[in-house]
Amino acid sequence: MKKQILSLAVIALLAFGVQSCGDKKETKPEEELTLGNRVDSLTTDIEEVKDSAVVKAENAAEKAKAATEEAKEKTKQTVEEVKEATKKGAEKVEAAVKAAKDGTVKTAKDVNEALKK
Repeated sequence: MKKQILSLAVIALLAFGVQSCGDKKETKPEEELTLGNRVDSLTTDIEEVKDSAVVKAENAAEKAKAATEEAKEKTKQTVEEVKEATKKGAEKVEAAVKAAKDGTVKTAKDVNEALKK
């Protein structure tokens, strides 16, 4: 995925660089543009665009990595919170079951006592 994004970024920047190079018509009168000069100029521009694209792609990769780490930490935190809430809920259910059992036993004793009388 990183390679695809990097490739697309490089292609886009190269296209932009080539287009902007084509738009430049500022030449010094004493400097005649030969085919060799044009190729050298385009090669230099392509290298600059490529270097810029690499830096931008690396920065984007670092940001994605940081976001992934943050999401990982948040997930761990959420899992711990869910575990704690589940534990507390189970303890409350257990206490309610015990109270219901104790109430049932007491009621049974009361009914038994009432029947004896």
